[in-house]
Amino acid sequence: MEARAYAELGLSEGRAALRSRADASPETCFVLDVGAEPAGYVLALPYPVFRYPDLEHAEEPAAGPAPRPRNLHLHDMVVAERQRGRGLGRRLLTHLTRTAGARGFERISLVAVGRSEPFWSTRGFTAYPGIAPGGYGTNAVYMSRPNAPGAHVRDVHVPGDGRADEAS
Repeated sequence: MEARAYAELGLSEGRAALRSRADASPETCFVLDVGAEPAGYVLALPYPVFRYPDLEHAEEPAAGPAPRPRNLHLHDMVVAERQRGRGLGRRLLTHLTRTAGARGFERISLVAVGRSEPFWSTRGFTAYPGIAPGGYGTNAVYMSRPNAPGAHVRDVHVPGDGRADEAS
């Protein structure tokens, strides 16, 4: 499913990298089944704000206890081609949002690829053009949003461009 979604963009990562991301945060990665068939999936893992996985490398196991970021990075969300147009992407994002809230994540970030920025903007994500996601393609845009509408607001500094955004 991942290869069909991203190979044309040159962004398919391979099984080992995908497995490492799922293993890094199994409680925030899941598959949506329709009947007995996988219809979509989400890979999301804790990452500091304005950081994202390196597509060239698998995730490294944590080297001891470290503070967990309050940002959950939505690394990958795919709905199988034959299942698209049925609202399954919305269901996956809703489930991820609820899971993130239950686990104490204050923000959700992602890298919009393949000119998908408008799709994510309509779902409340704000683009940060000053953050250049290397390795994600020429039109990649780092985006983020507070995890829940109406969440407590504080300022977050955007490295390099002096902008500030609201964060929960």
